[in-house]
Amino acid sequence: MEEKKLDINSIIGFVLIFGILLGWMYLKQPTPEELEAEKAQQEQLQAEQEVEAAKPIEKEIIAAPVLNINDSTAVASYKSAVGAFGFTATNDATTILENELVTLTIANKGGQIVEAKMKNFVTFDSVPVYLIKDGNAAFGLNFTTNDNRVLNTQELYFEPSLTTDNGNQVLSMRAKTSPNQFLEYRYEMKSDDYLVDFTIRSQGLSSVFNAAKPIDLIWNMKGIRHNKSVQYENRYTRLTYNHDGDKISKLSESSELDEETEVDVKWLSYRQHFFSSILATRTPFKSAELSSVNLVKEESKDELFTKEYTTKTSLDLQAGELSQNMHWYYGPTDVAVLDDYEDLGLVESIPFGWGIFGWINRFVFTPFYTFLSSFLPFGIAIVVMTIIVRLALSPVTYKSYLSQAKMKVLKPEITEINEKFKDNAMKKQQETMKLYNKAGVSPMSGCIPALLQLPIFYSLFMFFPTSFALRQKSFLWAEDLSSYDTIFNLPFNIPFYGDHVSLFPILASVAIFFYMMMTTGQSMQMQQQPGMPNMKFIMYLSPVMMLVFFNNYASGLSLYYFVSNLITIFIMLAIKNYILDDDKIHAQIQENKKKPKKENKFQKKMREMMEQAEAQKKAGKR
Repeated sequence: MEEKKLDINSIIGFVLIFGILLGWMYLKQPTPEELEAEKAQQEQLQAEQEVEAAKPIEKEIIAAPVLNINDSTAVASYKSAVGAFGFTATNDATTILENELVTLTIANKGGQIVEAKMKNFVTFDSVPVYLIKDGNAAFGLNFTTNDNRVLNTQELYFEPSLTTDNGNQVLSMRAKTSPNQFLEYRYEMKSDDYLVDFTIRSQGLSSVFNAAKPIDLIWNMKGIRHNKSVQYENRYTRLTYNHDGDKISKLSESSELDEETEVDVKWLSYRQHFFSSILATRTPFKSAELSSVNLVKEESKDELFTKEYTTKTSLDLQAGELSQNMHWYYGPTDVAVLDDYEDLGLVESIPFGWGIFGWINRFVFTPFYTFLSSFLPFGIAIVVMTIIVRLALSPVTYKSYLSQAKMKVLKPEITEINEKFKDNAMKKQQETMKLYNKAGVSPMSGCIPALLQLPIFYSLFMFFPTSFALRQKSFLWAEDLSSYDTIFNLPFNIPFYGDHVSLFPILASVAIFFYMMMTTGQSMQMQQQPGMPNMKFIMYLSPVMMLVFFNNYASGLSLYYFVSNLITIFIMLAIKNYILDDDKIHAQIQENKKKPKKENKFQKKMREMMEQAEAQKKAGKR
């Protein structure tokens, strides 16, 4: 009775402490003036960092001058600056390539894509998804001419020519030095494809290019924010690339600045969580300098960008001319779409997870959920998948609970050992191990089943936040299963928690609390072993951590954990009340004691070491 009272008092105390902490954080909130001053200071610091990070690029890219094409003097000055390329007429028009999926706008100035809009997707606030807009991206070639002019194609005007070829739209953008000498960007768009063929080639420019100087391709982009939580979106926003014999690598997701130089680069993905901008090449880049700058400092409704990516590589001349066949991909980071480009391997840009975890995610859970959601509502499909996964793991749950039941039967004997050798920790440990060996019980047998489930849990942890199939799919009160659900908006921000209350994490936290009550209750009743974790503290801490951590995570993931823990509780209750029998377990342990298991090499070694330590301890006392 006293023990139960202590548990209730502990729970009440924990709740009070948590409430006091919340109140303290609320009272300690900075004033609006302090917030404004801090925001101004952070903006200034961020601006300085962005300027610093951009310095290496500024040395390579000559900023495109603002040219008034109606000013004859300005046009004459421009033509003088660009030399032979002044042959092309100056015209600030744009050309649109579009199909059923995407709209690309290509400017005469620079010949580059200046706008990329998804036609079938919108952001969290119902605005069309743009991957390129309002100058957030730049693509160009740096080269030196034989008359020692250093030019960048972003400065040059291109002449457009739009035709069709077997139903495909073909746009040729040419920066000319004469009617038959030019640098060409060629775009070819199919009617129902996100992938656009892109070729850079030159004709008759071997006498224009300075072959002794490198021709650098530079592509930089600031990722446009699309999701409700910019920090959550930023967590899955990364520069991923294929290099050095089909190795897949990523730049840091959280570092303020990450830089790498890689060889044999086949494609580069500027991933913006659920959407990607990819440049792939049929002839790998021999070497590429890559950088990623993290632009998100804190959760903010006003933040427009997540990361800034930059790639710099060199193109080789062939007989004095350029010829590089590539592809642009502007579209969803969706396995159902990227799998179609198997020859390029673009599906590897999706963050399935590391090693076996990624394999399980990609080849088990992704197709399984796709199958279920093809005939079930998306939220119901999560529930059904969770039920099937938990039933499949029920034998592991049985093994874990059986181990706990055996430990419960041994509790009186363990308590007796603890009392008998309470002043001799070494002897107590030796006698406890002997008891386990005689009874045929392993204290680790309850941990091993949990370890076996880790690949499943981690694979699902990666599946829900990155599954495009869940994006903007609603269930119950959750408007988007790939983002957090909201039942109440707070008038203030709680550090690490946020400015809103999500219900699914609360339900998942309650479920995991009761689950841990069942699984760790026996451990809490046993005397605390030296060096062992405080199970009561862990039981209280885990639900709180889940509540805080998952408040900004995908509601689909919280829904999974809630249903999973709920099912596990029912399975364990069924095992306890209808499958396991304490009397039978006790009888089996008594039989095991009559014929104890033979020590394995590890157990024997551990026993000998402990005996030696005990002998040395006794010798020291003499």
